[in-house]
Amino acid sequence: MAERSRKENPAPLFREVPFHNPAELLASLQGQDYLALLDSAARSPRLGRYSYLAFAPFAVFRSSGGIAYWNDTRLDDPPFVALNRKLGEYRRATAIATSKENQFPPFQGGALGYLSYEAGRLLEKLPQTTRDGEMGEDILLPFYDLVLAVDHFANSGNAPADTRANDTGSPRAFVFSSGWPHEGKDRALHAEKRLDWFCDKLAEASENISPHHSTPSPISGWQSDKTRAAFEQSIEKTRDHIRQGDIFQANITQRFSAHIPDAPNASPLDYYHALRTHNAAPFAAYLAFADHVIASSSPERFITLDAAGHVETRPIKGTAPRDLADPQKDKMLAQQLMQSEKDRAENTMITDLMRNDLSRVCEPGSIRVPQLCGLESYARVHHLVSVITGHLKTPHGAVALLAASFPGGSITGAPKIRAMEIISALEDLPRGVYCGSIGYLGFDGAMDTNIAIRTVTFKAGMAHFNVGGGITILSDPAAEYEECLHKASALFKAFGTSLEAERAMLEQRPMRQDRGPS
Repeated sequence: MAERSRKENPAPLFREVPFHNPAELLASLQGQDYLALLDSAARSPRLGRYSYLAFAPFAVFRSSGGIAYWNDTRLDDPPFVALNRKLGEYRRATAIATSKENQFPPFQGGALGYLSYEAGRLLEKLPQTTRDGEMGEDILLPFYDLVLAVDHFANSGNAPADTRANDTGSPRAFVFSSGWPHEGKDRALHAEKRLDWFCDKLAEASENISPHHSTPSPISGWQSDKTRAAFEQSIEKTRDHIRQGDIFQANITQRFSAHIPDAPNASPLDYYHALRTHNAAPFAAYLAFADHVIASSSPERFITLDAAGHVETRPIKGTAPRDLADPQKDKMLAQQLMQSEKDRAENTMITDLMRNDLSRVCEPGSIRVPQLCGLESYARVHHLVSVITGHLKTPHGAVALLAASFPGGSITGAPKIRAMEIISALEDLPRGVYCGSIGYLGFDGAMDTNIAIRTVTFKAGMAHFNVGGGITILSDPAAEYEECLHKASALFKAFGTSLEAERAMLEQRPMRQDRGPS
């Protein structure tokens, strides 16, 4: 029976191709539909090992206004149910695979895209916002039958023994082709044809690689959706809710927006290259989807699920600036963060929340916390990071895991639903992709997603990003505002401006976000 199943459900075709940094291929591929890169810009064997490049999907799943669509055809099921059904239709591609195949990069085709923060409204009834901020779909997940999968640490022990290179640690690249949506004999022929086509496109793109990127035209004149006084008032209102016993904490944010200049070197890709240079992160992404582009330099993993059912989430709560010019001061800042009563309390509460979320779909007794409030240092900041693990309970899969835990506790609060209600009332503006998740759901049932922080949306000649922080009873409104600006400073630098240059306008002049014509 197992052998027949393998013949009926073969693993995808694959071909090793010359390694090129996938981010350097983007410029020559910009004409391809739904160009997407999950980019381990900050590389490490543990968290930044793989990158994935995909384009030309065979179908697009999306959700808008609570309705699910498949290639613009309306589906009857609610969006999360519809997504689970569609993944189930194509899961067979790698559901039964040899152990050797599983040693390649884990994503070999599937859905790759985003769930916006507003996708949480598909799971919980929340107050509507009165201000408009629509910048994308609730869910947008193209289904890719082709993917370039790069293992940046291919010879660290997991690559297939008979395909290892002699130079330990060298990156390797593979193209996978599943043959979907064809079936039977047609699928194998289609997979081969598509594999050839995709490899040809990559070869053409590799001939035009330029390792040096021009400095993009500055984006300046940033405005917040709130004045400083209004934002600090929202912090104080959050503390009032905590005093009243409504919540323990909530993540409160503001949105910064600016016009993209009509100038050379002012494309979203130009700014993404600057962003990954100035703020390299292990869970970065570039998504050029239809009428908008998402550029993310997220350091935070939301949830990963492997094909064997192992689950891991890594919430970040607690941030401190780095001082790379003064190692002693940098060390002192890290120690202060580790000793911060407020930050440790925030992190511990969110860890407990995520333990509870995972327990809804994981095996009883399988939830563990191997790291609580651990220090992790990135390009511009230190973070406190906890790690929660579990084992998914049969018959649950990736979509059930998302439904049980989305959106992440680190960017909502505790208790989660009441915190989200308060966020809706105080922010009164859709967050869009920010604080949602970017990542993949593979045909084999595996999943890896980020928390979409340090994330910019480009649409209709504008650039938008949010910044915020966790608010507890110990929060000082003025200090929370300054922490927001510090988090934004790395993005400002990537955009060719500075916090000092933008501060006055950010504090005093809110950008109009009203519904309808202004």
